[in-house]
Amino acid sequence: MTPGGGGPMKDCEYSQISTHSSSPMESPHKKKKTAARRKWEVFPGRNKFFCNGRIMMARQTGVFYLTLVLILVTSGLFFAFDCPYLAVKITPAIPVVGGILFFFVMGTLLRTSFSDPGVLPRATPDEAADLERQIDIANGASSGGYRPPPRTREVIINGQTVKLKYCFTCKIFRPPRASHCSLCDNCVERFDHHCPWVGNCVGKRNYRFFYMFILSLSFLTVFIFAFVITHVILRSQQTGFLNALKDSPASVLEAVVCFFSVWSIVGLSGFHTYLISSNQTTNEDIKGSWSNKRGKENYNPYSYGNIITNCCAALCGPISPSLIDRRGFIQPDTPQPAAPTNGITMYGATHSQSNMAAATPLLQSEPSLTSEELPLPGKTTLGTPCATLSLGQPTPPSSMPNLTSETILTDMIPLKEEHNGHQFLTPEEAPSPPGMLSTGSPVTHSHTLHVLSLASQDSLHEDSVRGLVKLSSV
Repeated sequence: MTPGGGGPMKDCEYSQISTHSSSPMESPHKKKKTAARRKWEVFPGRNKFFCNGRIMMARQTGVFYLTLVLILVTSGLFFAFDCPYLAVKITPAIPVVGGILFFFVMGTLLRTSFSDPGVLPRATPDEAADLERQIDIANGASSGGYRPPPRTREVIINGQTVKLKYCFTCKIFRPPRASHCSLCDNCVERFDHHCPWVGNCVGKRNYRFFYMFILSLSFLTVFIFAFVITHVILRSQQTGFLNALKDSPASVLEAVVCFFSVWSIVGLSGFHTYLISSNQTTNEDIKGSWSNKRGKENYNPYSYGNIITNCCAALCGPISPSLIDRRGFIQPDTPQPAAPTNGITMYGATHSQSNMAAATPLLQSEPSLTSEELPLPGKTTLGTPCATLSLGQPTPPSSMPNLTSETILTDMIPLKEEHNGHQFLTPEEAPSPPGMLSTGSPVTHSHTLHVLSLASQDSLHEDSVRGLVKLSSV
């Protein structure tokens, strides 16, 4: 069919328009790809993480580094200045045993300091709101008058009533034996205490390593102190006491450090041995929560009544997995389209509009119809034009897009005549070239047909059909 002629339009098809071009008409809802973040990066507690979340410590780690320096320096001086002499004069087993103790101490120290002590995850906003509703219901909030809801619950453990306290920071009821650490700002399961010497809380997941650390450190301290004194005595027998101190000044420093530290380390080891044998925590012992005697009312419900069983439960049981999943990825929220800035409510596309969404260009401007511009008689009109966004996207209210020179019309022009099953256009019905239509020209919709107003049809002329694109019949 030639422009302006009366030939039939045969074998016409819709022209597929790509909506993913880099033109200014590109969709504003295009999502930006962002790198996935891990949970430790947004962890709410006061902790420090290293090695992409594999190492977890408290924020105050200055005393921990002092512990490392004291152990490394004292042991290093012992292996460098005392062990060569003792291996020759007594036995080469001394440096071997000292090395085993040293590596065991360092391994348990780092395991205690770098691990999750048993931090309990905080409640999500939905969980916290649901818990508040449960508290209100349990307290009878619907009754007249306001009463502060109770923040404790009671459970029975081995015949003993145990209160579960509510944590206002974590928004949870803490399980039995759990407590909130004020330094790390976390609720820790089976909380024992916060130890600045290891730079971490001591709880359910790292207590056994803490106990093995202080116990092995006690043996190492006593071992170094004993053999340093032996070294000085052997040298003093040969050259005198003062000459022996001058020949090995490092031994003097080791003896002083070990003498002042052995009492506290050995005492701490004995205290925790007592706690393990009675299945208590430091927190419970300081508060005096339980009595070791079964006959009393406040007997310890966690004790098995046997020292060996209590020790096996604390040191040989399985290690529970971490509950915070600090290396897990944060699940991104479902992206929402940007709110329209022109104040027009966007509605969903109809079925007929969705079918034509891929074949229509994007809107650039949206002048709306006025109530004075009426459609042609005999034509049923809809309130919205064909969809101009991608399939399934919301479509704006009735409007007429500004046409550019590259815009391809994808709706059918209303017909006045039919001949042999084919549709013809009259010059009066042909659309004007791009840009000729005013922004106020009304456009209505009837079965995917655009109808031009009478006022707009008067301004059309015959030469305008040269810009028409072949379209398929519906």
